[in-house]
Amino acid sequence: MESVSDLTMLSAIMAGITLSAAAGLRVFLPILALGIAVRMGWLEVGEQFAWLASEPVLIIVGIAAMLEAGAYYIPLVDNLLDILATPAAIGGGTVIVASLLPEMNDLAQWGTALTLGGGSAGIVQTGSVLARGLSTASSGGLANPLVSTGETAGSLFAIAMALLIPIVFGIIVIIALVALLVWMVRWLRRRKAPTPDTTPI
Repeated sequence: MESVSDLTMLSAIMAGITLSAAAGLRVFLPILALGIAVRMGWLEVGEQFAWLASEPVLIIVGIAAMLEAGAYYIPLVDNLLDILATPAAIGGGTVIVASLLPEMNDLAQWGTALTLGGGSAGIVQTGSVLARGLSTASSGGLANPLVSTGETAGSLFAIAMALLIPIVFGIIVIIALVALLVWMVRWLRRRKAPTPDTTPI
């Protein structure tokens, strides 16, 4: 029985990490999916997070999810949203993981949730901001709708995998997050590296 309980706990945490990563692409979609999953009995959350499955919250988050997805197709607004979405994604990822963690003291719960959930969402959101920045710089923003469509599709796919195969896909997500983080660090280092002076003496 203990092994089954441990497997259930691992499954919930992996689902939380994947949903948090999805929040780095679209903040409200994973929160909406979590609320629906809890309401349908597919996932369990702590008593203090039961509000996630309440009808008013589902309606509000559902409307917010549609507005968020649509707003990313508006030129200039998409870049502005990236600035606002970064702290929102980190907060959303933190809440998602915190709701799925087993019962523990508040400091451990929120510290773990911030590391796993907020960290996952933050890494993906930062990658998304860089991708949209590169798209804006290279195409004048014309390719940004394609980036936005890919982000929404990626978030929906991750949500589905979090509910269907949480452990397997969670491992894939963790590997992808590490790879993305390494790439971003290297990219930023290259950007900050001084350009060699080629002026003839």
